Amino acid sequence: MAREREVGTLWIGGALSWMEQLCLKSFVDQGQKITLFSYEEIPNVPEGVIHRDGREVIDTDDFIKYESKDSFALFADLFRLHMIKQNPGMIWIDTDVYCHRPMEYDSDYVMGFELPGEYRVNNAVLGLPADSLILNDMLSFTEDRYSVAPFLPKKKQKEFRAAREAGHPVHVSQQPWGVWGPMMVTHFTHAHGLTDKVQPLDAFYPVTFRNRMKFLQRASVAEGMISERTTALHLWASNKREMGKRHDGLPPKGSYLEMLTARHGIRVREAPLKGRGKSAFQGGLVDEITLDQVESFADLSGQARSLALAAHGRFDCQVQIVDVNNEGQPPEKQSEWVDEYRQFLLDNEVPKEKISIIRDLGALRPVDVLANLRGFGDGRKVKYLKPFLDGMMHSDTQMFMDIRKGSGAFPFLRDYGESEILSTREENAKEVRRVRFARSAPSIVQNDDTWDAIARRLAGEDGFYRPGPEGHSFLYVPRSRDTLVVTFDNLDITMTKREDRRPWGYSFIEAQGWSMLGVLAGGWTWYREPWVAEQFDDLRDSGFFKQFKRVVFYGASMGGYAACAFSPAAPGADVVAISPQSTVDKSVVPWESRYKAVWDRDFTGRYGDAAEVSRAARRVSILYDPYEPLDASHAARFTNDNVQHLRAPLLGHRLGTSLQQMGILNPIILGALSGDLGQNEYYRLLRARRDAPRYQRELFNRAVESGHKRLARRLGEWVLTRNENPAVRRGLRKL
Repeated sequence: MAREREVGTLWIGGALSWMEQLCLKSFVDQGQKITLFSYEEIPNVPEGVIHRDGREVIDTDDFIKYESKDSFALFADLFRLHMIKQNPGMIWIDTDVYCHRPMEYDSDYVMGFELPGEYRVNNAVLGLPADSLILNDMLSFTEDRYSVAPFLPKKKQKEFRAAREAGHPVHVSQQPWGVWGPMMVTHFTHAHGLTDKVQPLDAFYPVTFRNRMKFLQRASVAEGMISERTTALHLWASNKREMGKRHDGLPPKGSYLEMLTARHGIRVREAPLKGRGKSAFQGGLVDEITLDQVESFADLSGQARSLALAAHGRFDCQVQIVDVNNEGQPPEKQSEWVDEYRQFLLDNEVPKEKISIIRDLGALRPVDVLANLRGFGDGRKVKYLKPFLDGMMHSDTQMFMDIRKGSGAFPFLRDYGESEILSTREENAKEVRRVRFARSAPSIVQNDDTWDAIARRLAGEDGFYRPGPEGHSFLYVPRSRDTLVVTFDNLDITMTKREDRRPWGYSFIEAQGWSMLGVLAGGWTWYREPWVAEQFDDLRDSGFFKQFKRVVFYGASMGGYAACAFSPAAPGADVVAISPQSTVDKSVVPWESRYKAVWDRDFTGRYGDAAEVSRAARRVSILYDPYEPLDASHAARFTNDNVQHLRAPLLGHRLGTSLQQMGILNPIILGALSGDLGQNEYYRLLRARRDAPRYQRELFNRAVESGHKRLARRLGEWVLTRNENPAVRRGLRKL
């Protein structure tokens, strides 16, 4: 009877790519027990793989690398020796080793020659007796991180000895690649006379490193090189570089790797290649997106299609292809690459209704993720990026871009937000940095003559316009004496060009024939400029609000805070606030980690703590997602008897956008502003969320994360009877 063997491996680096998933799952599918060690949570380990803490083997946070390649392979070389020592009989395999058929070797010695001539021994597959002399000798050798290995080339040994004698010994991390890997294993194998224990070349390495790209050619090429003696098959992780650079991070069509991913049900677009060592691939940037939800993705340069695919695979988002030239203008004719880009997405299961092509700058809208790889700031002048920063970035947008040294991009971006360097590479003798950019609180924009003229025209002869400091202004547009709606800008509106702005909710309120008092801000001020409070005092004292039968204060996020906070100026008014903050006073809400730009503002006084001062209103309707922890904490502070909590589970902080996508924002807000929206009617309208893909996806994911797989399966099957939800369908495949 064949001996049942367990294999083990190590992963450092967050989520697995499809290549690691493929290799791990191949052992599970072949019925071979496999353990994955790691030092962090890994979100996408294939089912059936045993996951253990690496500290059981080596309790450390010192993950040494080969500095020349920025690779954890050096630590993995050390880890495998300790794993074998502490787990007798366990065979080490690299995470790029595929199980062609189970390894059932009787001997504890499991290793293979990697080159013709049968001299060099690789350690991608390594099994040794736990009490063997060779293992003990290698463990002893690795205890000295400054040793001069006797198996290094003579010239290199001489160089290292000279450095040591001069008081500057060379650390192992600065020594040649493989010094604790194949070079060391080869040396000690021959030193102990164990070459008869080594498996022939075709056991693990029938496709040698030199021939590694055979795996990227038609499947029959690699198949023809595999023999009956092949068990574990080294796929060579260095193939990632070729696929990342030339194949969008995907296995080439018709290749051996594509055949294997299909055989084992690996969804490659959901686990993109992230690069190896200093290589950084586009698709892997999806792991750098720190947003909980992504509804929209846009590519400015046409160079991020693998990231677009990965983003859609993870978030089921819309993908916008923006066709502009080097000056940021749409070309007269559609660029040739656009159709190819679109077809690539279609070929990889992105529905056509999720893809749009933008060739009109007037059609630009804010998106959640913006890609500008090899574009403005690299191959294109960064100054032409400005209209896209203004038109496509809201307060939470994340942009990924490449910045070439000398382009002036870093100083240019400094006025807009903050850049975090993710990786650095060299191209054409120039340093290029890949960064994640996020908008910071915009600089305060003061009122100017252009906006003043627009505002006065909107106000007309019977209205008024009052400009103030920090870009604040009051714009009164009279219509009906029945209802006045007082609205406040949110964060995104403050980022809009002054000449393009209208007060929050302007068109909607105009359509109802209601009068409007729009309170505008020149930045992320939370309206804590004393002048704003003075204006509300003046309007209150002059009897301005008393001329209307109903007064409603309305806003979202920052504007939602202001709607609640300034409602005492019109006692008895109604308040409608979407995802509001109760205050941003850190002494009151120390758990509020957002909006650092206003932490030093004064939130005290008669219009300070919105949860307290809004008790003067007739009714305060708070719309919020109870699963957004910070929003829920703020909502919980509103405890007065006049408060109506309207929960919108799993729809996020940008609740208005979610409700709009469901087609129920207008009736909800109309009912709330009219004073007719009660809880029964609200929750009746909210039933529409049951057909909303985002809600379905979030509900399904929560069932899975809670361990209720049976419930998740039933829910997923129900969802797919109502509509095509790719995210849920993918989730069901994993159950």
